[in-house]
Amino acid sequence: MDTPNYIKNLLIPNGRKPAGRKVWSIDLETVWLPFFTATNTVGDTRLPPDALGAPLRLGYEPDGSVKFSKTGRPITKVVKDLAVTIRMVRDNFVAGLQCYANQVITDYADRYKEQVEIARQAGEPIIAKDRANLDKALAEAMDRAIAEASAEPKARHKVKTEPVTEPVTEPVSA
Repeated sequence: MDTPNYIKNLLIPNGRKPAGRKVWSIDLETVWLPFFTATNTVGDTRLPPDALGAPLRLGYEPDGSVKFSKTGRPITKVVKDLAVTIRMVRDNFVAGLQCYANQVITDYADRYKEQVEIARQAGEPIIAKDRANLDKALAEAMDRAIAEASAEPKARHKVKTEPVTEPVTEPVSA
């Protein structure tokens, strides 16, 4: 089986690191907008021009007021038409990766099983070391917690006592 070029291209580092708003961990301004403008251009999509022209919108509360985050910044969201289309691309991308892997598993079952076994064996010492380090760290944390708890002076609860007085009762007149 020849590996498709689109799969080979996914495995080549390109060195670019966009710094803008991300949607599905991919830059909105330098990747998604040019891509969807191109797909609109050739007729593969029909995203509304306002979705591409103003892809970020203010978030609003149910009462119509602008929504703010806990830090006081206004909340922005990607316009629904664009978000739905990006989700579809993501789902199709995942399906393509799964299809490719399934095809390799089908066509090269023995070689694939061999790769899985090689990876499992290579990972065993790493997993064992991590497990031992975690067990050690948990034991040390437990020892520290016990030492701190036993070192703290026991707080004694002092009950405030006040003199007991008999309630004043007035004679009931008939």
